[in-house]
Amino acid sequence: MNQLIFSLVGTIMAKDPSRVLIFDTTLRDGEQSPGASLNLEEKLAIAQQLARLNVDVIEAGFPFSSSGDFNAVHRIADTIGTEDGPVICGLARAAEKDIKTCAEAVAPAIHRRIHTFIATSDIHLKHKLRKQRSDVLKIVNDMVAYARSFVDDVEFSCEDAGRSDPDFMYEVIQTAIEAGATTINVPDTVGYTTPAEFGDLISGINLNVPNIDKAIISVHGHNDLGLAVANFLEAIKNGARQLECTINGIGERAGNASLEELVMAMHVRRSYFNPFLGRTADSTQPLTNICTKEIYKTSRLVSNLTGMTVQPNKAIVGANAFAHESGIHQDGVLKNRLTYEIIDARTIGLADNRISLGKLSGRSAVRARLEELGYTLNQEDLNDAFSRFKELADRKREITDRDLEAIISEQVQQPEAFYTLKLVQVSCGSTLRPTATVTLQLADGTELTKASIGTGPVDAVYQALNHLAQVPNELVEFSVKSVTEGIDAMGEVTIRLRHQNVLYSGHAADTDIVVAAAQAFVNALNRLVAGSKSITLHPQKTEIL
Repeated sequence: MNQLIFSLVGTIMAKDPSRVLIFDTTLRDGEQSPGASLNLEEKLAIAQQLARLNVDVIEAGFPFSSSGDFNAVHRIADTIGTEDGPVICGLARAAEKDIKTCAEAVAPAIHRRIHTFIATSDIHLKHKLRKQRSDVLKIVNDMVAYARSFVDDVEFSCEDAGRSDPDFMYEVIQTAIEAGATTINVPDTVGYTTPAEFGDLISGINLNVPNIDKAIISVHGHNDLGLAVANFLEAIKNGARQLECTINGIGERAGNASLEELVMAMHVRRSYFNPFLGRTADSTQPLTNICTKEIYKTSRLVSNLTGMTVQPNKAIVGANAFAHESGIHQDGVLKNRLTYEIIDARTIGLADNRISLGKLSGRSAVRARLEELGYTLNQEDLNDAFSRFKELADRKREITDRDLEAIISEQVQQPEAFYTLKLVQVSCGSTLRPTATVTLQLADGTELTKASIGTGPVDAVYQALNHLAQVPNELVEFSVKSVTEGIDAMGEVTIRLRHQNVLYSGHAADTDIVVAAAQAFVNALNRLVAGSKSITLHPQKTEIL
């Protein structure tokens, strides 16, 4: 048994002797979170921050899904895909049109990858693909070879691997590698497996696929049972050397494995994982190439731009992750932080950074701080951001990093302006009926005004906006939170509207919460109108024509 283990470890080390690769799919699978669609500028901002985080691979999108996704992947490949930058990857179904489009999208990148996939579980073959196993084997051979004709770096995924017959999956993987795949991804597509089962799945591939030494084993998993991170850590122990994850764990349904949790688990428990990578337990060499001090900044950026709030008790990046309420805990931490903290907050870039920016601060200081926060702006965007900064500085004595993030994320997040909020005015009180007067400017410059009554001031505003916009929708989520402490704090509003079973998000921040609510609603309406005019394919739910 020991000889078998040593032989397996030797095989793994020959494939990737240095570290675990981090494959970030925030811009592809993460964007499939309901209501989390991103525009091109938002995707580019996140991609630039992922490059600072030093991820190995950025899966920038599904190019065949829409012209917007193609343009985003192409722009990221052209901007981020430099000689010393990450691999830029695009997703493609196992079909010639998908693969060719993907190849064109990632072409500008120095290091580029095509990621193609097909389902291998019997339930998918019968009900979704309506194909026999022999059909799938031929498709895998032909399409992986076709992808390899465009790029040297081809990743192949066995969709729904967690519920696939292992013997058939081994045959599919062997075929893919023979056709030119350099990375084999093993997805737990529906978050079904447990850690022990997932570890055995990876171990079985290492032991039963004769040419597996020619490819890196990757894992992808969803968090439907809350086990995605645990599954991945078990996969590492059994030979996986690439982890496909997202910032804040966002993604379809319950989300994906969380990048920050995986990276910090390997960082904090390095001595435990070292032997599984053929190192001595006391080796200090990092297990990943991630710059951990960029983690918190990246988390905030993704949360701001997607409008998906990080829950306070979220591991690593949640607001309570380094907070201590219990008197016993507080006493222990004051004496020695190690008593109740296993991570130094500074390791993930979290510090009480209250910069000295105020109404006398200049444009250069604001630009410098925004760049440190992960935002690179052109002159026009900087002028707009600086104008908003000055407006806020007249109302607030001190501008914090969180205030700057709120300003810039709202600006970057603005969709195409079919509607522009020109005026919002409310009257309300204990003896008054909440009333709102709203003025909207349409794309052609026409201004429309409406006054409405509601159950509260925000409801009155939304009644007026809906009457003016005349776009059918259902408000399914409304959340408000303070950006910082204090009576003069900015309030962030995030909403989601449902239209024809599709969710559209809107986000805005202002010291006046009613104004923020109105602007967030208008942003969501703009996304709804833009989204309803375009057709976007889903990689796993849209049949190949």
